[in-house]
Amino acid sequence: MPEANDAANEPAKERKTLDQRHQMSDLDRLRHSCAHVLATAVLRIWPDAQLAGGPPVESGFYYDIDLDHSITPDDFPKIEAEMKKIVKENQRFEKEVVTRDEAMELAKSGRLGALSERDAVSQFKVDLLNDIPEGEEISIFKNGEFWDLCAGPHVGRTGNCKAHKIMSVASAFYKGDNTRPQLQRIYGTCFKNKTMLDEHLEKLEEAKKRDHRRLGKELGIFHIDEAVGQGLILWKPKGALMRRALQDFITDELDKQGYSQVFTPHIGKLDLYRTSGHFPYYQESQFPAIAERDTLEKLADENASCSTLTNGLETGTIEGYMLRPMNCPHHIKIYASDHHSYRDLPVRLAEFGTVYRWEQSGELGGMTRVRGFTQDDAHLFCTPDQVAEEVQSCLELVKKVLKTLGMNDYRVRLSLRDPDSDKYVGEPENWDKAEDALRQAVQILGVDYTEEEGEAAFYGPKIDFVVKDVIGRDWQLGTVQVDYNLPERFDLTYIGSDNKPHRPVMIHRAPFGSLERFTGLLIEHFEGKFPTWLSPEQVRVLPISEKFNDAADEAVKALAEIGVRVSADRNADKVGAKIRLARMDRVPYMLVIGAREAESGTVSVRHRDRDDLGAMTLDEFVQTIQQEIADRAL
Repeated sequence: MPEANDAANEPAKERKTLDQRHQMSDLDRLRHSCAHVLATAVLRIWPDAQLAGGPPVESGFYYDIDLDHSITPDDFPKIEAEMKKIVKENQRFEKEVVTRDEAMELAKSGRLGALSERDAVSQFKVDLLNDIPEGEEISIFKNGEFWDLCAGPHVGRTGNCKAHKIMSVASAFYKGDNTRPQLQRIYGTCFKNKTMLDEHLEKLEEAKKRDHRRLGKELGIFHIDEAVGQGLILWKPKGALMRRALQDFITDELDKQGYSQVFTPHIGKLDLYRTSGHFPYYQESQFPAIAERDTLEKLADENASCSTLTNGLETGTIEGYMLRPMNCPHHIKIYASDHHSYRDLPVRLAEFGTVYRWEQSGELGGMTRVRGFTQDDAHLFCTPDQVAEEVQSCLELVKKVLKTLGMNDYRVRLSLRDPDSDKYVGEPENWDKAEDALRQAVQILGVDYTEEEGEAAFYGPKIDFVVKDVIGRDWQLGTVQVDYNLPERFDLTYIGSDNKPHRPVMIHRAPFGSLERFTGLLIEHFEGKFPTWLSPEQVRVLPISEKFNDAADEAVKALAEIGVRVSADRNADKVGAKIRLARMDRVPYMLVIGAREAESGTVSVRHRDRDDLGAMTLDEFVQTIQQEIADRAL
């Protein structure tokens, strides 16, 4: 049940809390200020523009704008030229604290988010003012002729915002609500100096080269089709081979650790998820509930409204099903189907389980943000005194996965509950025990970690592995969670040594997170040049001409018999063209066979990234690649 598809790169909230603003970094402050420079420039070019919010985000800043003119990349040079003028003017950022009534008067006069007083009300600013809690300070920031409702903080002058760049424009609903106005969102970035900006832009160019959506299409790994649905992945044959290799890798490790594989259905009754807490706690991330056919026919006969059906499903007066958002309730029911003694524990149940989450269409992205995905999921049921050892074993498994794939740059995040929030289920003492267990385990692991309040799942704390890829981007992948609450909610027991029933502890873990996101990351991490053991095609045999097709077929047969994924290029192209094509397809090894090789019983071995490796007997090459695959070498 790990939350492997947690939101990534979500838009920042329009307003931050007072504490968050005080903690704004120097770079965030600079970017926030540059957003005001952008707003000033936009208003100089299009005076009728209405501005909403312009916060800093992880990679820069944005401003949401209501404007009749459709902004395109062709407008970027004009906007940047005006921004440079404002930077050169070196305008001072000045803060003025006002009363709520004063701010509202300025908003209604059109002065906020503008260069001067206007006839039109600054409706977005009125709305934002109404969102500010009573008693919180209200301030206006001015730079030159631009005034805006803003809590700050800012740098001293616009002259500090020299190293900036407009990146893109997109549509965005006001406050992310599709019932509100659709605005134009201009994204930009800003750094302390031009060198840092140039380095960032170079990374973005490298990211484009590695984009898994482009490479995935070119390499034939996956496909997304509108006729199937957004966010639903079609694994093509080459992608399926990669997926199977990953599943075989983790299955080998699970077999060594005594896991039992299970299979469970993709849907379940609503009552199951009411008990687990996913319905309604997780309702916004779920697909709508499904009613039984007989129920629908009965409601139709009665001319019942849609709200009758919806309310009945939500309250439980109408029985329904749902696409599972998590696998764990099904695994819980497998555990509960048998009586357990303390001698049976731990029980370790594993499944490559596909789950479904409702994501907004604007947040979907290739394989890394989807609506249906498969987790390398497992749930362990153990006694309280087994928790430390089992968690440690789960963490070591995640470490092994990352090491095998060369992902050694990662940090560990201990996600805890926010004690002031009511979104968490269960007794505080159980949360304390779960958090202490994870804290001890991560300390034993011997890696640097951070504790982050408010990032826990609603049922328990978790340890997340956040991996930094080769161009410096963070990805949340493997996760391990300790849960005292679901065993309580489902009344799970085992018989202890005292012959009395006791409550087991549940551990959730997923080393990959999800196969879709993990594969998308691997495509970008390796730029499609996967380790041999993971490559969809490991060897391509290249006969110089059709005269050597028989020798090529013999090589293919010998390699296929030992499980190597191999093909032969029998096209009439010259061998140089065949080699170039194999390299474009990222095939690790090419075996060239001509007259000399056919006569001597050898193959000329080439690697996609290295020089010609020379001639080998076929047996020598078989032994070499067999060992490389067995070792899962990088």
